[in-house]
Amino acid sequence: MNPKFKAKKLGRDFYTRELLTVAKELLGKILVKKEKGKILSGRIVEVEAYDGSIDEAAHTYIGKTKRNEIMFRAGGFLYVYFTYGAHFCSNVVTGDEGKGTAVLIRAIEPVEGIEVMVKNRYGKNLVSEKERYNLTSGPGKVCQALSITKKHYGYDLTGDKIFLLDQPMIKPDDIVVAKRIGIKKSVDLPWRFYIKDNRYVSRK
Repeated sequence: MNPKFKAKKLGRDFYTRELLTVAKELLGKILVKKEKGKILSGRIVEVEAYDGSIDEAAHTYIGKTKRNEIMFRAGGFLYVYFTYGAHFCSNVVTGDEGKGTAVLIRAIEPVEGIEVMVKNRYGKNLVSEKERYNLTSGPGKVCQALSITKKHYGYDLTGDKIFLLDQPMIKPDDIVVAKRIGIKKSVDLPWRFYIKDNRYVSRK
């Protein structure tokens, strides 16, 4: 890893807290994926929270199914799903066992392994400035750039393959609170959070 990001891995106790607390505190943390001797990492800059107990847009609103069962585990696991027949999305499970809550990783700012991410996304080595800022500015883009697929469903984020590194908390004044994107139910919940003025955010 880049020396400036040598930090401790987040433990289970970080993830098993209240949903919106975890969602906001995920901003600025470093998402790391290690595979085949390569390290890919990025700073989380945008997230969305989902709570099946009150939120019709959450996959757990209908109860436990084979697809969403990992969301009912205690926090600290990766929930990956395929959407629109086109791309994967990755979520951080939060709360105590049985809660059915998770945080969607909407965008990251690339830190390490950028050349690999570019190849994964665009199939080439060189990109324009516009393509660079479009690299990981959306949940499907994040998964494509990091090669996160259904095989990563249920990964333990306290393990050694996919995990998060601690970083200083983002100041409240630097966090934008907004409504979530691309959903048709529970649309008024202000559960989208992103780092103000970051160029990798999917939508301002």
